[in-house]
Amino acid sequence: MSRRAGLWGAFVLVHLAVAWLGFVLPNNPMGDVTLVYEPWVRAAVEGGWVMGIAEDWVYPQLAMVPLVLAFGIHGLGGYLIAWAILVTALDALAFAMLVGRGRSIGRTAAAAFWLAFALLLGPVGMYRLDAITVPLAMAGVLWLVGRPLVASILLSVATWIKVWPAALLAAAVIAVRRRISVLAGAALVSALTLVAIFAAGGGAHAFGFVAGQTGRGLQLEAPVAGWYLWQAVAGVEGASVFYDVDILTFQVTGPGVDAVIAAMTPLLAVAVIAVAGLGALKAWRGASFASLFPPLALALVLVLIVFNKVGSPQFQTWLIAPIALGLVLDRRRWRAPAIVALGAALLTQLVYPLLYDRLIAADPLAATVLTLRNLLLVALLAWAVTAVASVRRGILVRPSR
Repeated sequence: MSRRAGLWGAFVLVHLAVAWLGFVLPNNPMGDVTLVYEPWVRAAVEGGWVMGIAEDWVYPQLAMVPLVLAFGIHGLGGYLIAWAILVTALDALAFAMLVGRGRSIGRTAAAAFWLAFALLLGPVGMYRLDAITVPLAMAGVLWLVGRPLVASILLSVATWIKVWPAALLAAAVIAVRRRISVLAGAALVSALTLVAIFAAGGGAHAFGFVAGQTGRGLQLEAPVAGWYLWQAVAGVEGASVFYDVDILTFQVTGPGVDAVIAAMTPLLAVAVIAVAGLGALKAWRGASFASLFPPLALALVLVLIVFNKVGSPQFQTWLIAPIALGLVLDRRRWRAPAIVALGAALLTQLVYPLLYDRLIAADPLAATVLTLRNLLLVALLAWAVTAVASVRRGILVRPSR
């Protein structure tokens, strides 16, 4: 069997396994698709009530597009099956770009990493909106050098579906020589999207997703929530895990939590600016795209995870594209962070959905697993920032063969 055939065989098996796990694992890891996405899209298609147009939405407005696409094929077995088919089809397109003819060892390593990560993370990586943005991000980072305008359009569309690919766009503006093309693609997609929003009468809600994030409390799985989670485990008075019925998620509370909530958004902004500034300095000093973009993109993505008040398990999928590109360009250097990321994916699946019942009850074992996962993310962020800081002028990283 050829290397390429083996990768495609693994692709099919992994996607079938992850799709099946969604039906058999506890705590309904597919719940967002059936309980949230499907009602939203039915309200839009059947009732004309479009989220992000008729009212503020937690997601940017292009998030409605994949929801509608899945609804268009729901006759194949229901909305849940349609969603899995849509995600798999998009993954297949990006996977084909990544694998190519199957002759590059670096691309093979990156493809194997993607599949291993998807399997270790489990169904939450497929049955969430983030799953739509992963293949778009993968295609975007692979095309940044050769087709920066097309790459920017793909990354910008992904950003208007779920905000996190903005980190990849920011890294691209800093590291790509043809940054005017990157900026042009982002401006084009944003302008067309905003024109469509205003034409549909949703101008007042165009940026509702921004306010929706800044006003949130501390989600249970977020790294910053660990302090209050362990207070709840220890039985500290006032510390607890509770369910927020407005945003449909578990959060933590405890002494001084309001001050922490207020500080996190400014702290996130400062961290993003600091990492972007470091990357800009390296670019100004002549760092190559191959040496600068992958660690800078990973660092910015991890800043969005580590300093976020929200800590949803599907956020781990954001790591796939920058690490995969790193493996394509320099698999030996990126082997260690890839292994750490795989460990974080496995621990995430242990937390959700397997141990989630125990986590929301402030169980010490579940809290320990979550804490270990978050420590791996912090360690990975430290590695990425150090890698950016150590980039030297004019270093050319040859793609792995």
